[in-house]
Parts: sequence; C-alpha cells; structure tokens
Amino acid sequence: MLRTFGLIGLVVALAIVAVLAKRQAQAPHAATQPLPAVPGAPASAPAGSVRDQTQQIQQQVRQQMDTLMQQARPMPDDESK
Repeated sequence: MLRTFGLIGLVVALAIVAVLAKRQAQAPHAATQPLPAVPGAPASAPAGSVRDQTQQIQQQVRQQMDTLMQQARPMPDDESK
C-alpha cells in the first residue's frame, strides 16, 4: 500500500514537471528582452552587447567599492574603562 502511494506520488510529480517544461518551451525567451536598468547608470546609455554591459557593471561596482573604502570610519569612544 505504501509503495503504491509512493509510485503514484512519483508519477504525479513527473507529470507536473512535464507540464512546466512544456510551458517553458512554449514561452518567449527572456534572453531576447533587454536587461533592466542598473541603478546609477545613465538612462540614455545605448544598449550594447552583453559583454559591454557586464564590463560596465563591473566598473561601476569597482568605483563604488573604491568610494566606500576611501570613507573614514568613525572610531568608538573608550568610555568603558
């Protein structure tokens, strides 16, 4: 009896996966849609290749990290003594 329920559960799970795979295959590909805008990027920037966009994002992250690393951290007061 327990094996029967396990087998039925497996068949149901496979059927769900098959339906989802069929829907995904019929859906328009997301790779052809433009990437969402990056915060802080100029709105009028021309859409380049994926490689150009990736390099631009990496450069922006480097610049932001450099800016954050240049900021001085506040030092705590030693009042616990």
